[in-house]
Amino acid sequence: QVQLVESGGGSVQSGGSLRLSCLVSGYKYSKCCLVWFRQAPGKERERVAGIDTYGTTIVADVVKGRFTISQDKARNTLYLQMDSLKPEDTAMYYCAARPDGVCYRAPEMYYYWGQGTQVTVSS
Repeated sequence: QVQLVESGGGSVQSGGSLRLSCLVSGYKYSKCCLVWFRQAPGKERERVAGIDTYGTTIVADVVKGRFTISQDKARNTLYLQMDSLKPEDTAMYYCAARPDGVCYRAPEMYYYWGQGTQVTVSS
């Protein structure tokens, strides 16, 4: 059974940094796309960043230059380093996985999800 467990969220002031982690367990597929989504109250869930089987990364324009996605395969962990945080980054952040390695933008294309971790940025 595939499980994704996020951690690292919290409350920071504008300009601060956080690093989110997503521990992946039970994953037995040869390919994977791992992504971070976020959802703010009253807004749609949006893809923030993704990384595929070959290490190719995708970062949304709205966070480009501030957020970095990476993974440690030995630790089965996905990371999202978030720097220069802004109040508009406030949201619940989720990691998700898709077994064919294709990194779609739409959240409904992902099979496995974590429970989310809250990020709150105050001005």
